[in-house]
Amino acid sequence: MPQRLALADTRRYADHGLRMLRLDRHPLGPRVYVLGTRVHEWHLGAAVLLALLVGALTDRLDLSLASGIAAFAGVWLVAKDWRDVTPSQRDTTEWRLGLHGRTAPLRTARRADSLPRLAALGALLAGVVNLASAVTPNIGWRDHLLLQVAPLQALRLTHAIAVPASLLLLATAPYLWRRRLGALRLALVLLVALAALDLVKGLDVEAAAGSLGLAAILWLGRDAFCVRHDPVTRRSALRLAPAVGAGGLLLCGLAVWIAAPESASFVSIVRETFDALLWQPGPLDFHDELGGVDEAVGVFGLLALAGSLALLLRPLAAPRALPDVDVRRAARRLVRRHGADTLAYFKLRHDQHYLFSPDGRAFVGYRVEAGVLLVSGDPVGAEDALPALFRRLGAFAETRGLKLAAIGAGEALLPLWRQLGMRSLYLGDEGVIDTERFSLEGRAIRKVRQSVSRLEKAGYRADLIEVGRLHESELAELESISGRWRDGAGERGFAMSLDAVRRDDHADSLVLLARDGDGRARGFLHFAPSYGRPAVSLSLMRRDRDTPNGLTEFMVARAIEQLRGRGVREASLNFAVFARLIHDPRSRLERLIGRALLLADRCFQIERLYRFNAKFFPRWEPRYVVFERRLGFPRVGLAALWAEGQLPKPWRR
Repeated sequence: MPQRLALADTRRYADHGLRMLRLDRHPLGPRVYVLGTRVHEWHLGAAVLLALLVGALTDRLDLSLASGIAAFAGVWLVAKDWRDVTPSQRDTTEWRLGLHGRTAPLRTARRADSLPRLAALGALLAGVVNLASAVTPNIGWRDHLLLQVAPLQALRLTHAIAVPASLLLLATAPYLWRRRLGALRLALVLLVALAALDLVKGLDVEAAAGSLGLAAILWLGRDAFCVRHDPVTRRSALRLAPAVGAGGLLLCGLAVWIAAPESASFVSIVRETFDALLWQPGPLDFHDELGGVDEAVGVFGLLALAGSLALLLRPLAAPRALPDVDVRRAARRLVRRHGADTLAYFKLRHDQHYLFSPDGRAFVGYRVEAGVLLVSGDPVGAEDALPALFRRLGAFAETRGLKLAAIGAGEALLPLWRQLGMRSLYLGDEGVIDTERFSLEGRAIRKVRQSVSRLEKAGYRADLIEVGRLHESELAELESISGRWRDGAGERGFAMSLDAVRRDDHADSLVLLARDGDGRARGFLHFAPSYGRPAVSLSLMRRDRDTPNGLTEFMVARAIEQLRGRGVREASLNFAVFARLIHDPRSRLERLIGRALLLADRCFQIERLYRFNAKFFPRWEPRYVVFERRLGFPRVGLAALWAEGQLPKPWRR
């Protein structure tokens, strides 16, 4: 009986212990319960800050490093968990080492998402500490103890080796920040080696413990370093890096030899070179105008080291070769089968790369600009294949260290983009004309009607023709008009136009060719088809610069009428960037942005394109730019301007 009572008491206390503290697993992260009540991180942070406040008010707390660290920890715990403070936003984010973030079901979940940045700062700190330890004398009693087991020359050698190892660790910090897997491996080796050197050169237990602790943290969070390296590039880098290092060493030795006195021996010059590279005093002294030779050699050595690291730690590159015939044919098949979106056909440009879903039933067109993988519009393909495509797209960009963005995304697929962890921002409006309702009758459209009448009286006519039925002479006329219109500039466009009118590639597209009274071709419009719906999208709009005013309006009006005769119900015109911000702002901020955009109209034709589209009373359909982080949006904007040809690249001028 006593044994049974003792067992019952043990179970009761065990159950009581489980109720006192319970840790549950959850898809959004671990959850802690105390006495049946869930405890959030902000609770702990608020408790720390409250305790500090009470201590300060009762004069029981002094300002010290410990109190400063405690205050920082309290603020950090509240800041990273701020969404859980209010019930309306509670449980909307997943737990992370850094700030809690919204869930992205189509992304690989990484709890240690902020670790690479912390690791970079830790590598900087560890590098500085180890460098300072290597260039300063040891503590006296530790020196005496070490000299009993190792000769003085060995201690000097370990100090000398620790200097380049510390500098190399400092150089890995930027690559750790960028999640490079190679930098992680190199940093682990360096930290372990520096810990051993700290013990051997001066019994520096504190620095060794810090290095090993940082190495342990990096090893535990190694999954956060996801940027891989191209094996081919790495093999070539392994051949180039020694050449860069040897070349740098040779130049440094040459500089020392030129600056050294005539009596200096070859051995002293070599030793001076190596000492200068290690930022150590050497056997030679330089004075007056040559007093900075040692520092110059040291800086040049650091630059050579940085160049070698850049070669060794380059990320896996995106494909550089454009798609071959078979890949383009597969993309064309998917566009014809699923290309109902008005921008789908523009993925058949020759300057776009393709990424397919694992089953090959969907794809995206993209380009890499300014370190951004820029997607053209929405993916094209079977609806049930899109989640797998988005998942592959995110992993593809992540393993190459590229930021992910898309321009011209439609509203329908914004939920999928958000599941990939992306944000969206209004980009502009696509003007879509209902050809059945379009008419030149009425006072509102009288200016267009007048332009059409004036051009007809001047003998102009326009015919809508399939590109596949154009003769070589007619294609040459289109090229001639286009060349005169560009006046030496390159073709613009990426997501919302084609790069050329090709009979072989775009035989199913349409061209409205306008001729003057003498039968000469003076302007044309190129329309790309949409499959699965009776719609077309305007791709190119060109004319001779000496043609009468109103020719473009004449061509658009005649194109709409002839498209209606072919059974086409919708015609998408030019894309009006930020049109709503200029003409229908919804806040003070949007009004301010709209005024700034009006100033930019001289360079980018923002207001003029909107006014031209508005003449035909279209239906406005919004398009969006999709991006990952707010701080990275300026880079996305630069990549979009480069891809669209709106901003010249500095190295192409």
